[in-house]
Amino acid sequence: MTEHSQEDSPPLDADPPGPEELARKIGQLQREIGQLQEAVVSHAVIDQAIGVVVSLGGLPPDLGFGVLRTVSQQTNIKLREVAEQIVGWPGGKELSEDIRQALKAALAQEGSA
Repeated sequence: MTEHSQEDSPPLDADPPGPEELARKIGQLQREIGQLQEAVVSHAVIDQAIGVVVSLGGLPPDLGFGVLRTVSQQTNIKLREVAEQIVGWPGGKELSEDIRQALKAALAQEGSA
């Protein structure tokens, strides 16, 4: 995501931007909107997966994210993808064997800590 600053804005006495500049700016803003929408969805899925992990492992909520992170690192699978599988698992979706094993180990480690 890009940050906007005063330097990005033309001076008030400058000529208005041309059609090419406006099209470029619209494209840039549309990409930023897409990134923000994806981030919101990703955050929701991760929060839901934390809930599943907390419920499954009987852990305090603050440890749920650590378990997800550990599973992601152990399996070399993006955190969001791990979260998506874990969220779907109670509803009958398949949980890959590598995620299943890493989750079991991470829960055992947190449970003994």
